[in-house]
Amino acid sequence: MNALNSLFGVSLLILGSIVGYFLRQTIVSKRTKSLEQVIKKQLEESKAKVADIVLKAQEKAADLLEKSTIEEKERKTQLLKLEERLLRREEILDQESAGLKTKDQQNQQTAKELEETKVEISSLRNEAIIQLEKVSGFSKDEAREVLLKDVREQYQKELSQSLEKLEKDKKEVLEKKSLEIMTTAIQRLSRSHVANVTTTNFDLKSEDLKGKIIGREGRNIRTLERLTGVELIIDETPDSLVISSFDPVRREIARLTLEKLIADGRIQPAKIEEKVEEAKQEINKRTIEEGEKAASELGIYNLPKELVQLLGRLYFRFSFGQNVLLHSIETAHLSSMIASELGIKVEVAKKAGLLHDIGKSIDYEVEGSHVELGRKILKKYGIEEDVIKAMESHHEDYPFATSESFVVAAADAISAARPGARRDSLENYIKRLEELEKVAVAFKGVKNAYAISAGRELRVFIEPEKVDDFGALQLAREIALKIESELKYPGEIKVTVIRETRAVEYAK
Repeated sequence: MNALNSLFGVSLLILGSIVGYFLRQTIVSKRTKSLEQVIKKQLEESKAKVADIVLKAQEKAADLLEKSTIEEKERKTQLLKLEERLLRREEILDQESAGLKTKDQQNQQTAKELEETKVEISSLRNEAIIQLEKVSGFSKDEAREVLLKDVREQYQKELSQSLEKLEKDKKEVLEKKSLEIMTTAIQRLSRSHVANVTTTNFDLKSEDLKGKIIGREGRNIRTLERLTGVELIIDETPDSLVISSFDPVRREIARLTLEKLIADGRIQPAKIEEKVEEAKQEINKRTIEEGEKAASELGIYNLPKELVQLLGRLYFRFSFGQNVLLHSIETAHLSSMIASELGIKVEVAKKAGLLHDIGKSIDYEVEGSHVELGRKILKKYGIEEDVIKAMESHHEDYPFATSESFVVAAADAISAARPGARRDSLENYIKRLEELEKVAVAFKGVKNAYAISAGRELRVFIEPEKVDDFGALQLAREIALKIESELKYPGEIKVTVIRETRAVEYAK
């Protein structure tokens, strides 16, 4: 029974497979016919589209052909017109060329005639010169010398008088204007001047403090002198002592140290070292304060902090007894006023006047002139080039490159030369006057020379037999140039050459 069932199942499976195969064949056949119909339909649609595209392309080609034909006709027309214009221009050029050839021939003929005329004129001129030489008895060169000599003799006196008058008028105008500007600037700026010395007096509250300052076996005073670099002079003067040193910074440190020690009451080597350090720190702070104060007074607020500190150090620098910072401030004020009167850069002149001696803040520590050191400092901190040019010439180490440089030099000389500003010995003053007179007497024809007006004027008397009026003008110029080249002086020196003839007779 089981075997029959199995056989029946197998038979059904085979029969199902056969039926499935035929069903698949039928479905495939139907699908194939449907696909063929679709493809056929698409081919027919494609043929219709192609035909439409071809038709449109033919129409477009016809339009392009028509347009190209029209454009070709237009180009041919333009080429014909251009050819006609070129032909006309060629005819005109031929005509102009023929005209130029004719003019060239005429010019050549004219040049030939001019050359012949030139030769003829030269020949006539030579004949005339020969005739003149025969009549006058002089050659051409001799006649020229005689004529020049006559003209020189005739007009020399008038020329010398005219030159003298022009130079006098020019100097009078310039001197009057410069005096107005200088006196206005000096009048507007009035400052007191106190010359510095190398000692500082220190007042004591009682005479007993002298013993404490000296200390046991002098150990306190020795320590103080060693740390500050000054000399303490304690004598019989009541209630005071003297601090001596060429360096004002050292004197100020010693003075502050003494004030702190006396206020503290304990005076001994360890405490002295502590107070000296405190004094040095106070000096550094004061240096910055003095620099800021100077810049603020002048309205200059764009200086680097390091430059302000160097500027403050000038408060403790002295030149010929004159405080350098006060001198710099005064120079800045004067430079500003003079520049304002002259209509040049006021701010440049003012800043250059303030910084013109900045090199003196370090010239004790570094080799080199204060002008050169100042230039390096200002360049290092980015100060404007026109300010550097204005300050570098105040001692004529560098040429005067700008108008402001003349102003700063003049302001520096005014500040240094005003009464009471600096200490100058009588010997140096007399020596300078003697050197002025020696310069003038060394010239030939000079009888006497006198320096007057505190050396601002040199009067020279000459021998009229040896020097004429024209030579007097030349002599004044030569003496002035020699003074400029050999001597150094503030401001300017007026050289006056006097030539006079005296006739003396006695009635008996």
